[in-house]
Amino acid sequence: MAERSDQPPVYPLPSRPIRIAAAQAQAVAGDVEANAVTAAAMVGQAAQDGARLVVFPEKFLSGYEPGLIRADPQRRAVQPGDPRLDPIAETCRGTGTVAIVGAAMHDRRDLYVSALVIDANGDLVARYDKQALFRTERDIYRAGTTGCTLELDGWRLGLGICYDAGFPEHARAAALDGCHAYLVGGLFSVGVGYHESRTWFPARALDNTCHTLLANHIGRTGGWDACGASAIWGPDGRLLAEAGPDAPAVITAELDPHMLKTARDAEPLLNDLSGIHGAEPASPRTLHTLG
Repeated sequence: MAERSDQPPVYPLPSRPIRIAAAQAQAVAGDVEANAVTAAAMVGQAAQDGARLVVFPEKFLSGYEPGLIRADPQRRAVQPGDPRLDPIAETCRGTGTVAIVGAAMHDRRDLYVSALVIDANGDLVARYDKQALFRTERDIYRAGTTGCTLELDGWRLGLGICYDAGFPEHARAAALDGCHAYLVGGLFSVGVGYHESRTWFPARALDNTCHTLLANHIGRTGGWDACGASAIWGPDGRLLAEAGPDAPAVITAELDPHMLKTARDAEPLLNDLSGIHGAEPASPRTLHTLG
């Protein structure tokens, strides 16, 4: 058995900035085709705004909609090789943009809450399955067992889905895998959801001196009234961009290596972690390098 390292591995900072986006829109309940068309249009908008990557809310392709998905997973969830993803794939290929799209995934008779990674060639190259299922999800979906890190233009990007972000260990695992940003599609609702998101995401950013992003739903989905306000935070926990509460929007922010270095010099949390809890992610992670 390999010995556990007491020192964090050294990952270089990116050499240049990258612009990323969070998209929010009203999902059509259970209509994968319609929501894929909406997502494709928003990928195009993000590309026009200079974004290299765009993140969508949790289960955006069907809406949150647990009852519809459970009753008819063949129709309401995404299948491996699903042609309904083609509009998104074509727009990613045409614009050179990466899309991370929330979906209920039906695979080998099991359902997962997933983030599908479609690269700039239009290929579905990775899938992250939500590890921390909310209490109302556990009798429908199977929990994921593996974290996911993407590499894009020298940036390491960790993926999460909604309730994952409530656990400091989840974002910390991404940071210990060298991630410079933690990207999450979620469903945060009117009332407590806005407070939760404005507590969790700045905290995850400052805890790990990494950027954080939330792409949230708007309108009503799956019985919840979503609060919108998709946002991007800097590695010091400060807000960089924020959408409104109820209108479709694509927001962008430029992630800057200088900002990362400044935050990590001022708050050496990751370097100081080794003497407390060790310096490696607690659970397995996959790594996907995107062109």
